[in-house]
Formats: sequence, C-alpha cells, structure tokens
Amino acid sequence: MADLKEARVPDIGGHADVPVIEVLIKPGDTVEKDQSLITLESDKATMEVPAPFAGVVKEIKLKVGDEVSEGALIAVIEAAGADTASSAAPAPKVEEPAAKAPAPAPAAAPQPKEEPAPQGGRSVLPGNAPEGDVAPQARPPFDAKLVMPGDAPYATPAVRAFARELGVDIHQVKGSGRGGRIVREDITAYVKHALASGARPVQGGSVAAGGGLNLLPWPKVDFAKFGAIEEKPLSRIQKISGANLARNWAMIPHVTQHEDADITELEAFRKKLGDENKDLKITPLVFQIKAVVAALKKFPQFNASLDESGEKLVLKKYFHIGIAVDTPDGLVVPVIRDCDKKGLLDLAVELGEISRKARDKKLGPNDMSGGCFSISSLGGIGGTAFTPIVNAPEVAILGVSKAQTKPVWNGKEFAPRLILPLSLSYDHRVIDGALAARFASFLATQLGDIRRLLL
Repeated sequence: MADLKEARVPDIGGHADVPVIEVLIKPGDTVEKDQSLITLESDKATMEVPAPFAGVVKEIKLKVGDEVSEGALIAVIEAAGADTASSAAPAPKVEEPAAKAPAPAPAAAPQPKEEPAPQGGRSVLPGNAPEGDVAPQARPPFDAKLVMPGDAPYATPAVRAFARELGVDIHQVKGSGRGGRIVREDITAYVKHALASGARPVQGGSVAAGGGLNLLPWPKVDFAKFGAIEEKPLSRIQKISGANLARNWAMIPHVTQHEDADITELEAFRKKLGDENKDLKITPLVFQIKAVVAALKKFPQFNASLDESGEKLVLKKYFHIGIAVDTPDGLVVPVIRDCDKKGLLDLAVELGEISRKARDKKLGPNDMSGGCFSISSLGGIGGTAFTPIVNAPEVAILGVSKAQTKPVWNGKEFAPRLILPLSLSYDHRVIDGALAARFASFLATQLGDIRRLLL
C-alpha cells in the first residue's frame, strides 16, 4: 500500500501571502510528477506549482482565494511507487510555531490546541478564525502581541518590504487582515488616501516639506446617466503597476531628454544578420541594450540607486537591463542579466525567451528583480517621443519611439537617413540636465556607428 504524502508550496523566491487563482486538481485525480497542482499570481507573474511526485489526490487543503507562502500544504496525495519517497516534502516544520503560539497567552477561558488552517504556511495565525469575525479595532482572540511583541506592526516581511519600497511608515497603517494583520492592500490604500488628501506617505508618517501634494479628492461620477457603460475590473498586474507608477511619478522629479539617433547603417547590418540567422529573430532592441551598457559604463551615475535615506548613491558594478514587455494583462519588466558579458546573438536568444515567458505568464520572481536600467520600446507601434516613468529604485529609463526615414543635410545635400527618436527620463535628484544630455548624445553616437559597440 502506497504512503500518503504531502505536496507543499516550494521556494517561490521569498514571496509571502501569494494568492491562489486556480486549483487544477480535485480529490480522486491521478497526477504525474511535475504536473501542475495550483496556480499562484504574485505581483507581476503567474506561477504554476508542480506535483513533487506522482499519485492519487486524496485531499485538497486549500481553495481559490487563499494566500500561501513557502511550505503551505496544497494536498495529500497517495504516492504511486516506492521511488517517490525521496520526493516527498519534509515534515511540516512550519506548523510548529502556530501550535505553540497560544501558549503564553494571558489567563482566559481555556482554548483547545488547534492545528493550523488548511491554507498552511501562516504559522502565526489560528486556523479557525474567520476573516470577517474580527472587528477592525477589536483585539484578536489569540492576542497579536504574542506574535509581534511590543509596538511592532503585525505584518509579514514581504509586506514590510513593500511598505519600505513605497516610503510608507508601517506603524501608521491599520491592518484589515485576520487579527489586525497588515496586508499589501492596506499599504496601497494608505498611499492612495495620502495622495488624495495631499500628504506624502513618507517614512516616519510625516508630511514632506512643501505641504504635500494638495490634491483634490477623486471625482465621483455616475457615468451611467450619460449613456450605456460597461465595467471591467483591472487585472492584478494593472493594479500593482498603477500603484507603483503613481508612487514613482509623485516622488521622483522627472525630466526627459530627447535625442535622435541615425541608425541607417545599424538597420542595414541588422537585416543582414537576420538573413544569416533565419531561425533567430534579431530586433533593434538587442543593439539598444548593447549601446545602453556602453553608456552606463561611461556614465556610472546612471547605473545607480538612491538608498532609503535619499542621502547615499549606490553605484552598481553589474549591468542588468529591464525590458518593458506588453502583455494582454498589462506591462511587465523582466530583467536580462549581465548584458555586458553577452553578444548580440546571445541577447537575441534571451530576449526572445524572456518575452515569451512574460506573455505566457511564466515569469518567476528572479526574472523580475535586480534591474539597473530599463528600456521601454514603442518602436513597433509608433509615436515620435514620450516621457517614460522611471522605474524606482532605478534613476533613469530609456524610451524608444518608431524610426522614420528623414532628409538629413550631409554638408552637400539632403540624404535619406533612418532616424530613431530616443527619450531619456531621469531622476533629477541624481542626474542633472548636462549629464543627461551627454548620456543621450553618447547613446545616439553608439547606435549611429555599430563598430563602437565592439569597443
């Protein structure tokens, strides 16, 4: 008789409380090793969790809408064959803190010792407390101070990091989760309220010098009285991206430098290279990546980030480039690493792979982190210029519009040249206008003479 084994959530890149959006199995199903069990959706990527071994599903321990972390119990599976023993998940160590947490509670009506909720992975929460049973100001029955002693806010490390990223003092945020736990939605709601009321949600809970943004409340309009309407909810990616973009636009003093690059020779070489590599799509973007890396090496202040205090500049010695990818659910920015160590063909292969992963919702946390500088290309769509928003904590971003053939005076006559518009947005706290103009001019020179990319 085969053993009953537990399938648990593996390492998901340090993310916590990731929502379950699909349960792909049901009791009685026979699953193969590596067959998808559930689908999780993090901030900007969808991940399928595979079965660690083959067998028959006996019991499912979570449902759509649950939030899980590494180690959360997904299902109990009757494993098929002895060879799967090594694939079994380790003993559920994450459940021990939950069972022990109530022990030091103040004297009160005795409560039975309970196992953690089927959602698993939340070792600090009692398993049977319904989400809606705790009043906003009421002390949770298990006493949150046993988990987060003193005045420490009750929130996961991931939520704390999210608050720091937005510049929010988490002590000022009231939690809406079970037992007063602070969740990501509480942070974004706090930021939205602060922006609408004219205050900047900076560290320490104080309003920034200058009296805040002084914004009017968002207008409330009954659009249906003017004609037929249709309501369509935003995707999760759009919601998260919207909050990040609002934060970046409000807190970073943006300036955009525009420049034109003559890519006539570059485009001729790109087409020739494509003819020689029929099975590989070589886009202008791979040349732009190489040119950006050369510019970052010459102007290291662009390959940097401000620290949390805003008083130190962190200069990076690596060159990871974020590429904005348009997907049906919104814009995502996967990162290609170590671009300085890769040739044009290597970059073309990796760019194609990561773009497919983005559109198929297969990006993992590692694919989305560590970027130094971003490129947002609208060249395949159109436009002559735009103002891309800096992707914090980066300090600059390059926007690329559609190349057009234009007459250019060469000293004797007007000749047709292929001109690529470049739009460089930068954080004016770190980069001044003269430095930005030099960066953009150098970038245009690199693109104008592809031989320079080999130097």
